[in-house]
Amino acid sequence: LQERHRSGLGQVIDIALYEAVFNCMESLLPEYSAFGEVRQAGGSALPGIAPSNAYLCADGGYVLVAGNGDSIFKRLMGMIGRDDLANDPALENNDGRVARVAELDQAIGDWAKSMTTDEALKRLDTVAVPAGKIYTVADIANDPHFRARGNIETIQMHDGSHLDVPGVIPKLSRTPGSIRTLAPNIGENTDDILRGIGLTSAQIDSLKERGIAFTK
Repeated sequence: LQERHRSGLGQVIDIALYEAVFNCMESLLPEYSAFGEVRQAGGSALPGIAPSNAYLCADGGYVLVAGNGDSIFKRLMGMIGRDDLANDPALENNDGRVARVAELDQAIGDWAKSMTTDEALKRLDTVAVPAGKIYTVADIANDPHFRARGNIETIQMHDGSHLDVPGVIPKLSRTPGSIRTLAPNIGENTDDILRGIGLTSAQIDSLKERGIAFTK
């Protein structure tokens, strides 16, 4: 857009589907290039940064906690009742915490499973520890923010029932896009298509009788 303002010329955007994810992989390639390190699957944890993981709560939900900053870590440990860890000199920096990440995950996990997800989030918020709920599809479907943003649209099916589907993303200011029609049932548009290529009704009926064309 800036180039359009400068030169008045538009540009072709060349991007592949995988590149959107590749661009989010941060240090993955530099780690391999500099050290030959091939990062392995780490589950929900953030490798090399501790504590930063997802923890199961009493209601079956998960809360993602990023307690990896030095001061944040102290607040987190104090809030969960682990002053021994908060004041441990060996845990004052990230290197020390990474070396004992299993111990820290166990401490936070024990705390999280004693309460619901919402309770955990409220307590984390009181001490300014970055955290968030890991959404299920049910959470997404019932979140008013998704609706307000137009991320979810409700469409009417052929039988009159209603179905929630993802909206058009991203929203463009002049041409925001919308879902105007459903996917057709099998054979729903057969007659229209065949007529469009010049076949007569008799020819279409003949194709149907011979099992070549199908309509519904």
